[in-house]
Amino acid sequence: MLFFVNCPFCVTPSQQLLRRKHSGKYNIDDIDRKSRFKKSSRYETIFTTLSLVSSQRKTSEEIMKEAVKLMPGGVNSPVRAFRSVGGNPIVFKKVKGSKVYDVDGNEYIDYVGTWGPAIVGHANDEVVKALKEAVENGTSFGAPCELENILARMVIDAVPSVEMVRFVNSGTEACMSALRLMRAYTGREKIIKFAGCFHGHADPYLVQAGSGVATLGLPDSPGVPKSTTENTLTAPYNDYQAVENLFHTYPNQIAGVILEPVVGNSGFILPDKSFLEGLRSLTRREGALLCFDEVMTGFRISYGGAQKYFNIQPDLTTFGKIIGGGLPVGAYGGRKDIMEMIAPSGPVYQSGTLSGNPLAMTAGIKTLEILKRPGTYEYLEQITSKLVNSMVAIAQDAGHAFTGGHLSAMFGFFFTSGTVKNFEDAKRSDLAKFQRFHRSMLEQGIYLAPSQFEAGFISLQHSERDIEETLQAFTRVMKEI
Repeated sequence: MLFFVNCPFCVTPSQQLLRRKHSGKYNIDDIDRKSRFKKSSRYETIFTTLSLVSSQRKTSEEIMKEAVKLMPGGVNSPVRAFRSVGGNPIVFKKVKGSKVYDVDGNEYIDYVGTWGPAIVGHANDEVVKALKEAVENGTSFGAPCELENILARMVIDAVPSVEMVRFVNSGTEACMSALRLMRAYTGREKIIKFAGCFHGHADPYLVQAGSGVATLGLPDSPGVPKSTTENTLTAPYNDYQAVENLFHTYPNQIAGVILEPVVGNSGFILPDKSFLEGLRSLTRREGALLCFDEVMTGFRISYGGAQKYFNIQPDLTTFGKIIGGGLPVGAYGGRKDIMEMIAPSGPVYQSGTLSGNPLAMTAGIKTLEILKRPGTYEYLEQITSKLVNSMVAIAQDAGHAFTGGHLSAMFGFFFTSGTVKNFEDAKRSDLAKFQRFHRSMLEQGIYLAPSQFEAGFISLQHSERDIEETLQAFTRVMKEI
């Protein structure tokens, strides 16, 4: 029998055991494995049926033991493996609203939101209804459909700098394509990115990258030729002078600058507005393009993304996550004269079998429709500010070096004192303490990103009660670690 916890703080001993198991704080001898069904001629049919049911009730530990034999590290994206926080990953069974449920029967308040897309809540009823209707027409067309037009128009209407858009299948693909386009448009080869920013795993971007690369403490990835990255220049985030120096060192050679307008892949780091303004002026003056990677921030910071919030228009923008409503998607867009260089309008080739997939378009359309309703972003700001401001006060009152911040429904914190302005600052965080913190919060029924170097996300389905229960758990944990 599976028991789902209605209150993450009132758990049964068996549920406490399961949570200790997730964090590595358990003894396998605690689990009674002796009472199993035994096959006999009399009960053969019953046993076979129960075996099929039982096979669907494997524990997180059992599933991960099997997974590591089938997939590298047992996962399909590195940060999911819990390597930086220790213990076993929890294996999800389902998600709904602001909650996630694991195969062991535990419920968690979720602040990962499938790494950003779930801004209207997991398995939102309206999105699910639209998908059920759409799937009757087919799962993939590989041909034009009107849904592409509808979502494209919504993106263009919402995002100030976008005049045309091309849909792809992931943020990585979007950023890779934007890089090719920047080089083709300018006739230059060098690009500037920022240490700790992550723009997907395309070879040219795996230089001082963030996200899973930072989480695992990896150097620049093996398998990437030096010839591929020799045209990738890096600078510290929020350091305008460093960028200007690069333009002086490499005159008329830099095709563009790409950055997260609000960093989420080194943890949550806010930009100085003057930094963004400086980059806009500098790139125009130098004949280079400015690309905002809004895979995380698009439609999360505001309906028009970070660029609308800061009132700064880049030349190109990449998208993902929210515009697919939880289905695989990516996009890049920008000025018409730049975008018309893409095939078949122009010579820059890019294609994709599943690009513009009707299910992804459907989920994206419904998600953006929900986000456009009055009061949406005001509510997200209200509950996120309450969560983060309270966490900072509680942690500091408990004597911890702790800093945090938020913007709309995106947030983060570090176990360090002082303001974090870039990746070097972020690396001052006490990673051992974060590991203990993450394990303890998981035991309390709070699911946070298993890395100090990832942002957190809140949805419209997070309630005041969710925030209060999270803060109660946070208070207890701050006293323990």
